[in-house]
Amino acid sequence: MLYKVKIDFFKIRVFAIYCLLVTFNCSLISCYTFRGASLDPNLKTIQIQNFQFQTAGGPPNLSLQFNEKLKEYFQRNTSLKTANINPDLMFEGAITGFTVEPKAASSDDKGGLNRLTITISVKFTNAKNDEKSYDQEFSFYQDFAQTQTITAVQGELVPKILDQIVLDIFNKTAGEW
Repeated sequence: MLYKVKIDFFKIRVFAIYCLLVTFNCSLISCYTFRGASLDPNLKTIQIQNFQFQTAGGPPNLSLQFNEKLKEYFQRNTSLKTANINPDLMFEGAITGFTVEPKAASSDDKGGLNRLTITISVKFTNAKNDEKSYDQEFSFYQDFAQTQTITAVQGELVPKILDQIVLDIFNKTAGEW
């Protein structure tokens, strides 16, 4: 018994075009590479000196918190080893600002929101390539309700601010995006 096969050329064309598009997309994806830390492979060591607390206000352990966050971030995201003598990369600096100021007015002319801003001055030295060295201030802020005190919210806000500053420092140092 013979069966008649009905060929639908339209469906074949659609399928062929679909296959070409999938192949084209796959080839584009394979060409793209994510760029994260792009440190020179010749860089082997890093030194992060203790950042001094040079401002009024803020928690007494702010300097320690920042130092540990910066060290941990570089250890977790690079293959650099810490060194105290002739490091390839060196960070030093100070916490120069811890300010609280009103930002949004309420209906009775009082601040509806307060803003906590932390500023850190960073001197970065790249011993292998001086063009990559920099001396820059980094700052970030978080807003909180005017009805709250800084003492009540700093335990929550300070780590968020420090995390963002550490990320900004890392991106300035090792990122190309």
